[in-house]
Amino acid sequence: MDKFVYLFNEGNAEMRELLGGKGAGIAEMTRIGLPVPFGFTISTQACNNYYDEGKKISSKIETQILDALETLEEKMGKKLGDPANPLLVSVRSGAAFSMPGMMDTILNLGMNDETVEGVAKLTNNPRFAYDSYRRFIQMFSDVVLNVDTYYFEQLLEETREQKGYSTDPELTAGDWQEVIAGYKKIVRKHTKSDFPQNPKEQLFLSINAVFDSWNNQRAIVYRRLNKIPDHLGTAVNIQSMVFGNMGNDSGTGVAFTRNPSTGERILYGEYLINAQGEDVVAGIRTPQPIATLKDEMPEVFKQFLETSNRLEQHYKDMQDIEFTVERGKLFILQTRTGKRTAQAAIKVAVDMVEEGIIDRKTALLRVDPDQLNQLLHRRIDDTYERKLLAKGLPASPGAATGQVVFDADEAEQLSKNGKKVILVRPETTPDDIHGIVAAQAVVTSRGGMTSHAAVVARGMGKACICGCEGLKIDLKAKQVAVGTTIINYGDILTIDGSTGEIMLGEIPMIEPKLSDEFMLLLSWADEERKIGVRANADTPEDAKKAFEFGANGIGLCRTEHMFMDVKRLPIVQKMIIAENIEDRMEALAELLPMQQGDFEGIFEAMQGNPVTIRLLDPPLHEFLPDKEELLVDVTKLQITDPGSKELKEKEHLLKKVRQLDEFNPMLGLRGCRLGMMHPEIYEMQAKAIFYAASALATKGFEVNPEIMIPLVGHVNELRQMRQLVIDAALLVKEETGKEIHYTIGTMIEIPRAALTADKIAEEADFFSFGTNDLTQTTFGFSRDDAEGKFLQSYTEQKILPENPFAVLDQDGVGKLVEMGVKLGRMTNPKLKTGICGEHGGEKSSIEFCYKTGLNYVSCSPYRVPLARLAAAQATIRNEKNNPVYTTA
Repeated sequence: MDKFVYLFNEGNAEMRELLGGKGAGIAEMTRIGLPVPFGFTISTQACNNYYDEGKKISSKIETQILDALETLEEKMGKKLGDPANPLLVSVRSGAAFSMPGMMDTILNLGMNDETVEGVAKLTNNPRFAYDSYRRFIQMFSDVVLNVDTYYFEQLLEETREQKGYSTDPELTAGDWQEVIAGYKKIVRKHTKSDFPQNPKEQLFLSINAVFDSWNNQRAIVYRRLNKIPDHLGTAVNIQSMVFGNMGNDSGTGVAFTRNPSTGERILYGEYLINAQGEDVVAGIRTPQPIATLKDEMPEVFKQFLETSNRLEQHYKDMQDIEFTVERGKLFILQTRTGKRTAQAAIKVAVDMVEEGIIDRKTALLRVDPDQLNQLLHRRIDDTYERKLLAKGLPASPGAATGQVVFDADEAEQLSKNGKKVILVRPETTPDDIHGIVAAQAVVTSRGGMTSHAAVVARGMGKACICGCEGLKIDLKAKQVAVGTTIINYGDILTIDGSTGEIMLGEIPMIEPKLSDEFMLLLSWADEERKIGVRANADTPEDAKKAFEFGANGIGLCRTEHMFMDVKRLPIVQKMIIAENIEDRMEALAELLPMQQGDFEGIFEAMQGNPVTIRLLDPPLHEFLPDKEELLVDVTKLQITDPGSKELKEKEHLLKKVRQLDEFNPMLGLRGCRLGMMHPEIYEMQAKAIFYAASALATKGFEVNPEIMIPLVGHVNELRQMRQLVIDAALLVKEETGKEIHYTIGTMIEIPRAALTADKIAEEADFFSFGTNDLTQTTFGFSRDDAEGKFLQSYTEQKILPENPFAVLDQDGVGKLVEMGVKLGRMTNPKLKTGICGEHGGEKSSIEFCYKTGLNYVSCSPYRVPLARLAAAQATIRNEKNNPVYTTA
């Protein structure tokens, strides 16, 4: 590309990648006739060229800059460096994406010992001229010459004290001249050179500084955190200065066209009379609310209001506007899409539809699904100070305050006594489920975003932080150490599951509130989306919550969670340690009515929507006590109470735990393999499902059970387990006289299942892709170990673009999903397909599922609204290539 420099009237909003966000915005405002100070933009391509040339501006680009400067001088009737009529400009960085780490703005460039006198004469305001000059020296020295602004502020403070002043506006022209002389000495001391007096030298040094700032440490970190490519480069905007500090008919400010916190349609912002832009940002003076401008400058306010409306109509979104008033004349310096809270995003989107500014599809695309978490969970009131203690993985959103407890039984007991508690453990197991239910939130020092604690907490809508390795937990002493800080049992902590932050003490919370606009937006989403949204729910309570949030059914009911109840666990353990089939069947007979009751509650809550029930998946040892703790108990009893009944029971239990112990439980005796070895367990569960369905059908309820066989890797496994379920259905039908419509399918979570999906589909009515385990088996990662040990480093170093357990790996795991769908439907064209891993609640993964032709996604109940919106967005973005299938 030969053209590197663009005058403002040569660009438009479509040139964002070339001109950067600021440059494209200014060009667009110029194009539509707004009062914008004139200037030019040096493109992002020039930045890349600068690095290609070894951090040097090429002669070609230098010539284009000087030509553009000449045009600017002609347009303004002023000349850079002319003592009689000087042109002053601002220099701003401007990447395609907003980059807080980039170089700060330089104002008043072009001032020197001669032009400052010219400005003083032209404005008849020497004080203003010298104030502008000292501002320029300070800013330029800081951002271009790398002289810390602290030295200048220190000198300014000393000057105020010597003169007996309390604020900067009290300094006279003479005072500012003294300050300028002092500033020049600071520059000479720290740079060994005089402050540059040649305005063109100032300009090119500033341009170099902007380009250099593209690769400063702040910018690199920001790009890494926000997944912004390194090759984009930054543009430089050179704009003629207008002055807000030329008297009481001048001023500067920042305003939003709507309230960014609430979304209310009212101007929201601040301004300062007789001030420059940095005064508003720096907080040195207290600005006035924008509404008072109506009284101070009624004509300017009227023009600003009209301009705001015009900008909204043009950009069709809420705007964040920087403006300056120079001697009663309004100038718009910048406009950009205004950042807003989730509440405001929804209200603005819905209101703009009703105002006829945008249509419903545009409104749906305006709200980031991830923002909805702010509305569905309690959150910390940001007006209060956070005393950060430690930070872990943000495993489940929401916030909570409570007393620290280290044991699930303690959590349950204190909760019954009306106390709010936070359960802190190295990690959680199925044994801890009653403690998780009782706690306000869960914190673990080990485990990742898909660990037991994370998955269970998300399903319950509880805040959770995992993998906080900075916590040194001592369960015996009932305390946790973070560095030199000790937190004891009963101390108060506040946690933010959205950020992973743990804070000392109690911080007030803001309760979730769902507005009418929120519900309306989701109803529009349901009209647009072409893919179903179900929930992962394991209890009637979870199912009710999922239905309230608009789930089309249950995509995953994990029956093992029903076994974890503190009253049921002893019966489950009795079943596991049984020495013969008779004892095992006796325990199963006790569990059957409990399972049946759960299924009845879930079927009733879902009101005829499909319910996918996964038969028992985890290895049996997960329901037994920890081997190490059991060994300690046995050893103690052998010393203190040999020959006791308790010792014999614990020795028998330890023997069973050792028998069931596996080197790699995830790949061991679990899922359908457990059903193959112990068919009586799956038979009991299948009968409980059909008894529940029959009982509800008798009451007139519609039921739609889908029975899922987990961890199938070979069609023969599914064939045998399918027959077991069919036999159980026939048996219950004979007993009850009720014929229940049901389907049988499998969870695709082993690569071989995806690779042989055409064979497996011969025995399946549906596939549900369990992408948590499919990711583990495809990558060869143990998710808890990976997230706790190396995944964060992998994403930081960009070895992986995202954590594959949070965002679906479309290139690898995604290919297996695509293959599974394609092969499965070749054999069984009516095959229903869905996804039930945690990816079912992540927006980019949902779009992948839509494009792959899945019938539904399933996620935790509190992510259902997010998934409904993301599903609608996927449909809208890809509607020209709609796959043909129905929601379910």
